[in-house]
Amino acid sequence: MKFIPKLALAAVAAIALTSAAPAQEFTFKFQSSDPSGNPNFELQKGWTEALEERTDGKVKVELLPVGSVVEYNETQDAIAAGILDGHITDTSYFAGKDPAFGLIANPVGAWSDPQQMFDFMSEGGGKELMNELLEPYGLHFIGATTPGLEAFVSKVPLDGVDDLKGLKVRAPEGLVQQVFAAAGASPVNLPGSEVFTSLDKGVIDAADYTVFSTNQAQGLNDIAPHPVYPGFHSMPLVEVSMNKEKWDALPDDIKTAFEETVAEFAQHQVATLAENDQKAVEEAKASGEITVHDWSAEERAKFRKIAVGEWEKVAAKSENAQRVYEKLTSYLTSKGLVQ
Repeated sequence: MKFIPKLALAAVAAIALTSAAPAQEFTFKFQSSDPSGNPNFELQKGWTEALEERTDGKVKVELLPVGSVVEYNETQDAIAAGILDGHITDTSYFAGKDPAFGLIANPVGAWSDPQQMFDFMSEGGGKELMNELLEPYGLHFIGATTPGLEAFVSKVPLDGVDDLKGLKVRAPEGLVQQVFAAAGASPVNLPGSEVFTSLDKGVIDAADYTVFSTNQAQGLNDIAPHPVYPGFHSMPLVEVSMNKEKWDALPDDIKTAFEETVAEFAQHQVATLAENDQKAVEEAKASGEITVHDWSAEERAKFRKIAVGEWEKVAAKSENAQRVYEKLTSYLTSKGLVQ
């Protein structure tokens, strides 16, 4: 019998263990703009698990909640500096660096369905445009997701653009306020924490707040019983991006796994949150106290036309914003969404 040294046996055992369970080859630290426990954050964690499974354990992404390493609006700089490897965040947080980020992140009035935005990203040049905007800052854009089209909270019936005239509406500063003002409403700047009380006391008539299921859960529809669903105004683009140098160093199969799982995650997130919204809509209607309003395609087009005029003003603020405006309006025109 041939003698095999103990060290050789140990080496053979180590090789066997390695082949049985592939070691992680890539580990990354991403920060989300959502807090731990938030439904969006839980769905994002599901993406990291899917990516690890798709790559047979080669890739591990540690996803941290908002504020874990840096503030929500500092992740772009942290990624470029190598403090973070990537993020899942609302692109509009970086509008202070370039108005183009705000315009592409939430072109108010552009989208009536998340699939329109996804199609713009994949077929309308949106993905390439995002990388043109991000790469000078040291980031690579992997893909987009969204929590979906926000509902609109209202104490009074709203069936079209004309009903917005004179409406006291809570809306965030910037493009959202600009568009509502152009439509004849009177925007009011209030923090989210004051929306319920302000509606209840009549300080405002309506509010740009969030998705229908959250509005319903917080009782907003009970005091403002004329919600518009699906919404006609706001749908944030949430980007999944990472350090460009680290992205460039990845093998093609790993890059493909990132892109495919992000696209699948986006569809899953939209479907899951839409299901939650639909259940909440049915609950609201069943109460007999809430009337859900759904604007016609014609009224949505009217609002979008007003919005385009405000996009044009943003476009004048930077060369990149002008490129976003041109690409966006070209796509919407080709789809018959803008005349």
